[in-house]
Amino acid sequence: MTESHATTGAVPAPQVWPTLQAHDALALIDFYIETFGFRRTAVHADGATVAHAQLDWPEGGGIMLGSHKPDAEWSTEPGTLAAYVATDHVEELWRRVQAAPGVTVIRPLAATDYGSQEFAVRDPEGNQWSFGTYRGEPRS
Repeated sequence: MTESHATTGAVPAPQVWPTLQAHDALALIDFYIETFGFRRTAVHADGATVAHAQLDWPEGGGIMLGSHKPDAEWSTEPGTLAAYVATDHVEELWRRVQAAPGVTVIRPLAATDYGSQEFAVRDPEGNQWSFGTYRGEPRS
């Protein structure tokens, strides 16, 4: 039997991957990289159709996305994702996001009553993104 992550103190690799589909997946990938700071890990495309893309968050975790396929077995409507992303660089990201075309501010950068600094925006396809310093409660 191997030791668990709880006993070794090791941080496990991400195992939960939010997924979304986009009307213009290639443009949205570029937006996420240039505006939010995600890193392009994999993009499998045939022309303008993205079968699968993985974008990693520099501080851990990431998302997977592709082109919208309404008749596919696994399909989500573009613009329906809501995600929270933890970052130690929330003020720098806020400054960059405010200046980016295609961003709609939902909630400006502010302190929360639980000790986080956070802001929320909509991307060009309508997905909602909240960025903040809160990293969740410690695991027991």
